Amino acid sequence: MDLRVSIWEGCMNSEFAVRSMRPGELELALEWARQEGWNPGLDDAIAFHEADPSGFFVGAIGEVPVGSISVVKYGDTFAFLGLYIVHPDFRGRGFGKAIWNAGIASAGDRTIGLDGVAAQQEAYRKAGFEAAYTTIRYGGVPTSVPQALLVAQPVPDARLEGLVRYDSGIFPQPRAAFLAAWCTGRKGRSSVVVRKSGKIRGYGTIRRCYEGYKIGPLFASDADSAAALLAGLIPQAHGASIFIDIPAANAEAISLAESVGLEPVMETARMYRGPAPEIPLKNVYGVTTLELG
Repeated sequence: MDLRVSIWEGCMNSEFAVRSMRPGELELALEWARQEGWNPGLDDAIAFHEADPSGFFVGAIGEVPVGSISVVKYGDTFAFLGLYIVHPDFRGRGFGKAIWNAGIASAGDRTIGLDGVAAQQEAYRKAGFEAAYTTIRYGGVPTSVPQALLVAQPVPDARLEGLVRYDSGIFPQPRAAFLAAWCTGRKGRSSVVVRKSGKIRGYGTIRRCYEGYKIGPLFASDADSAAALLAGLIPQAHGASIFIDIPAANAEAISLAESVGLEPVMETARMYRGPAPEIPLKNVYGVTTLELG
């Protein structure tokens, strides 16, 4: 039987509602993201869910999900919006607006961030979001590995306290549960850290995606530490393409990406609804993900 026929038959005489995601529906939303060309990681669902189990929603007609949104809450003052998708078969019927409104309402009075592609930025502005800075995705097959003065080491699964503290100095709010899932070694994903005189100077994660690998976060206190992280991460792509989302204001990060043969492939705008958090972009050599900030 044709899948679309099955979907439509399942929706007949059913009411539309927005609700929290059930087990397996986050994987469905990530599959929709793959179909949209967003190239999520192969194993993103577990860590995404740990960031905020209450932050993922679907719009469903009866038992049939037709759209999704995530508004992941970090503490009491910040949230991040992503995975805003309506299945192509159900667009133009007002479902997207209802899903959007429910997601926004779930954040309360928190500042909400998102990364918007050029085609959607005007719509986001009308919804109260203002652009803060541009992010450029650099990608390609690396032609070299940085010459590094420091050496990156694997992140130990059982010792994340220092890494969480370091991350909290760059990301707007602490996100210990997310990092515990994100930085724990799994097939196709690994994290490395650079220390100098016993102090963390940066860390980064690489993960397998539907196309190549993405590196993020790539947070570092200086260019030497960032180069060491990249030198430790690039070989784990095994000659495949890698992608890094870099704030355009970080000239050292762009120079580092270009030095290993990566080129710009797309741009997004970081936008906020509410007071923009203070982020030291000089330390952001790569954004964690466009879905979670």
